[in-house]
Amino acid sequence: MALARVPTQPNYSQGRGGAHTVQGMENTLVDSPQAVREVELSTLDLRYEHCRLKLAAREERLLGSIAERGIEEPLEGVEVGAKRILLNGFKRYRCARKLRIDAVPYASLGEDEAAGIIGLLRIANDKALSLLEQAAFIDELKHARNLSVAQIAAELSRSKGWVGMRLGLIGEMTAAVRQKLFAGAFPVYAYMYTLRPFMRMNGGAPEVEQFVLAVSGQGLSVRDIEQLAHGYFRGPKSLRQEIARGNLALPLARMQRVAPRGTGCNEQETAMLHDLESVQEAMGRTVSRAEDPQLGSGAFHAQVQLLTAGILSRLPVFEQTVRKLHDRGGKS
Repeated sequence: MALARVPTQPNYSQGRGGAHTVQGMENTLVDSPQAVREVELSTLDLRYEHCRLKLAAREERLLGSIAERGIEEPLEGVEVGAKRILLNGFKRYRCARKLRIDAVPYASLGEDEAAGIIGLLRIANDKALSLLEQAAFIDELKHARNLSVAQIAAELSRSKGWVGMRLGLIGEMTAAVRQKLFAGAFPVYAYMYTLRPFMRMNGGAPEVEQFVLAVSGQGLSVRDIEQLAHGYFRGPKSLRQEIARGNLALPLARMQRVAPRGTGCNEQETAMLHDLESVQEAMGRTVSRAEDPQLGSGAFHAQVQLLTAGILSRLPVFEQTVRKLHDRGGKS
């Protein structure tokens, strides 16, 4: 299947006389002065809303910004026949509805759904698509648009492993877990770095689903979810049953009363344990944040170069030290 080429780096600006132009694009699909135009909010098709994460705090901030300054970036979609199918701008859409804005700025990415999705994925860093959102759109291309992994990889100029990892991520979720994650009812970070390791345990995905359904929407911190997960998957059956029934306060309080990790260790041992815990947490945060499109300033990258060079130079010795420490612990 040959896909139409899509814009790689759209930069919307307003030309003289109020006409909108699209600049800095390769293989431009839409080069008309009318590329950005006002459309009625009610004419937008929301079939891909399930592929985008709902983040309440971010949407609340955006609502305040739009109320003050209006919608500054156009919503984007494809036009198939008489339908305008939205691909990017769902938070802006929901904010517009709350503010009773009837018309919004809109830019077309072409007339083909698959090509439009490919275009959005190719500029994912600019459009702030999260890993899960990338996975959801790639899943649409694979199963709804019948593109092979090789075709998707070629169109995105990515490796087949890059595509396959995202398909595997979305494929391992049950429908209920996916719905909770994309609805913002369960933290993505907690799923990625706390729950996924339990997928290989007895029960696998069904047990993870039961846990997610039990704790979703309870306003728990990532730390609280981590403690409950360890109790649920590694604790006694009675504790698992209590969490599964949604009775979270008592087991959470019980686990928080457990003696601190350093109990029974001397001062030096306790300090080492705290250092290792800090390293583990920092590693998780780094992996989670590294692809954030907001990390793009020249000053940031200049400092990143210095810091990462220092980290990389120490990695071999650090890895060797951690392995020795791990092996020593295994023999004790």
